[in-house]
Amino acid sequence: MSSLSSPNPETTLPQDRELVLKVIPMPADCNANGDIFGGWVMAQVDLAGAVLPARYVRGRMATVAVNQFVFKQPVRVGDILSFFAHVTRVGRTSITVQVEVFAERFSAQGQYVKVTEASLTYVAIDLEGRPRPIPRDGVELPAHPG
Repeated sequence: MSSLSSPNPETTLPQDRELVLKVIPMPADCNANGDIFGGWVMAQVDLAGAVLPARYVRGRMATVAVNQFVFKQPVRVGDILSFFAHVTRVGRTSITVQVEVFAERFSAQGQYVKVTEASLTYVAIDLEGRPRPIPRDGVELPAHPG
């Protein structure tokens, strides 16, 4: 958990981001302290982060960088996790995405806490795994970064 945690972490869900994944962690996803493994959260963020780039890449892609990953609050069994994403950069072969994760606590339905945020970069690849240009035909680029 980050030292950036606030004493009152309740928040509203972002209206300017796309909901790309919802998932509920289960007891098998826990560490010895009873919280959800950070690695499990990271895997879910990687899946969620790939949703928007898939629209641009239209083919194979790979995660090439985790630019930033911040755990703000612990994730607990039974939390309903909502993953929101937006594209922050489209390059010649790569796309960078910001992912924010909000937990709706099992015991506090309708209240949301930001638990994780991350920035990931994906690269379009060909059948041999080499970087390839992202098609530019008919794809609307993000209106603004961030």
